[in-house]
Amino acid sequence: MHEVRLSEPFNEEFVSLQARADRGNGEARYLLKLVERGLCKLIQDPQAGKHIPKRLIPKQYVQEFGVTNLWKLNLDSHWRMIYTLHGTEIKIFAIVLEVLDHKNYDRKFGYRTS
Repeated sequence: MHEVRLSEPFNEEFVSLQARADRGNGEARYLLKLVERGLCKLIQDPQAGKHIPKRLIPKQYVQEFGVTNLWKLNLDSHWRMIYTLHGTEIKIFAIVLEVLDHKNYDRKFGYRTS
């Protein structure tokens, strides 16, 4: 069985997102639905996303979270879930670091934005 955890910063964002969705914010409800669907995918298969080569891992993730591997799960055509894997063959933990829109994802990873 696999387990999904949220980084502390993302957990705070997730709680805020839930609160906005509960108040009727349509965009927050949509994003919350995408995030929950992504979390379910990671529970089923922690390697459901695309592995990001080590040379492309932003230094911020290494410094802030100490990551040695990084993965990206496309939630839709606009939103990306960034996570790392920890554990052993017996138990794997997917730790969600953040969810970014496509434009901010491109900026963080040094890609040109359209």
